[in-house]
Amino acid sequence: MTIQISPRDVLVVVDVQYDFLPGGHLAVANGDEVIPLINALARKFTNVIFTQDWHPADHISFASQHTGKAPFDVMELAYGSQVLWPDHCVWNSHGAALSADLDIPHGQLIIRKGYNRAIDSYSGFQEADRETPTGMAGYLSERDVGRLYVVGLATDYCVGWTAIDGAAAGFDVTVIEDATRAIDNAGSLEKAWADMAEAGVTRVMSREILG
Repeated sequence: MTIQISPRDVLVVVDVQYDFLPGGHLAVANGDEVIPLINALARKFTNVIFTQDWHPADHISFASQHTGKAPFDVMELAYGSQVLWPDHCVWNSHGAALSADLDIPHGQLIIRKGYNRAIDSYSGFQEADRETPTGMAGYLSERDVGRLYVVGLATDYCVGWTAIDGAAAGFDVTVIEDATRAIDNAGSLEKAWADMAEAGVTRVMSREILG
């Protein structure tokens, strides 16, 4: 049975940016495959919003900022454990731009995250200190929206954290699995799906919406 999308439902398109696509500085394997699917899904939604990773060049999550550290090392920072990343999505760079292949002219909002040098931010709802809000929850609450459907990159980081935080904020959240791709670093994908399930996040395939 096809899932009926309500005019109040929202498609949340997470971080479909050049640095996460093939050839980017933190490319997600086959990340470009989600774009045509996201475009098709977006035509079912009245409401579409985007998140955009947006880092200063000296961001604390970059391995280049820590002597002797390499990308994908993990270290403890003031707000907890942090995977260190290659430099990526530096503001005003090509890599930080949303893909021009996204064909979603009715998108209504872009939430930028990760712009605070001292705190990383995977989630569209709050930064990694788990205290600082981005404003997304307030926007969605004021709009009195329905269910959130989350797609984009990467499943095990920004998609997963956005979905979990959306559920924690009181929204009904569904991740459209085949409209995401994962980094899958050291079992991170399996853990992300388990954490999402525990948070009450629903998991569907695009065919259940597109028919």
